[in-house]
Amino acid sequence: MPRLNGRDLAERVAPLRPEMKVLFMSAYTDDSVVRHGVLDAGMAFLQKPVTPDTIARRVREVPDSRRL
Repeated sequence: MPRLNGRDLAERVAPLRPEMKVLFMSAYTDDSVVRHGVLDAGMAFLQKPVTPDTIARRVREVPDSRRL
């Protein structure tokens, strides 16, 4: 997305849809993403490459979680 990353988009939409859950996806490792401050620890994250089964499972898990 030009001029906007996923976290920024999620933060903009959150006041409009506070019930919305977000699953972040990146080719970087979750440790690298957290260490560089892109995401906070505990945020729903999926590392690429990923199989269709893994995507389906994580998409099902995120709405069941309490965190953003």
